[in-house]
Amino acid sequence: MPLTTKSFRFACMIIASAMFTFALPASAQDPQTPAPTEAAPAEAPAADAAATETPPADAAPAEGDVSVTGEPPADTRALDETVQDLKKDVVDLNKELFVLEEELLFPANTQVAVFVSMDIGEFFALDSLTLKIDNKEVANYMYTPREAEALLKGGVHRVYLGNLKVGEHQLVAFFAGKGPSNLDYKRGANLKFEKGVGAKYLELKITDRQRKAQPEFAIKDWE
Repeated sequence: MPLTTKSFRFACMIIASAMFTFALPASAQDPQTPAPTEAAPAEAPAADAAATETPPADAAPAEGDVSVTGEPPADTRALDETVQDLKKDVVDLNKELFVLEEELLFPANTQVAVFVSMDIGEFFALDSLTLKIDNKEVANYMYTPREAEALLKGGVHRVYLGNLKVGEHQLVAFFAGKGPSNLDYKRGANLKFEKGVGAKYLELKITDRQRKAQPEFAIKDWE
């Protein structure tokens, strides 16, 4: 049947309405459909843990480093203690070797030792000493001011250590220094002694003779 103008217009309205409906998004077509939410931005990558991580307070320092307190590492302290112990052992060993050497070079049955001591020292300041045994010079020693002062404070100096055969011997000592009024002073002393089996010890004693205001020199035999 032929379409009237009114029917044509109605058909055009239906077609236009359908096209408009298809052109709308799904959210507009269905009011119950929720609108799409905006995607959240991607989370930034985590910083490098090694770069941002704070080392623990009790972390040990790297090898060869000095700790915050300024103390050397434990292994270095242990090495220092070991070195000190070794030095002490070397010193003790040298002492033992020195004693052994003296025992080998100067056996007790032939050994003779001469010592020097001073008392007061008001009238004499010792500069040098010369020793002769059986007319043979065996020692010649020059004293420094510090050594002379040590003698005045009670020190004893072993000026000679040697070997003698059993029998009679003679010791002569020559002292040189400053006497009364700070003048050059030289004196001598001698002693005949018997060397028996065993070590022999002799002492050169310098004392003040108060009555004469003069120094006195003597040789004492330690029996």
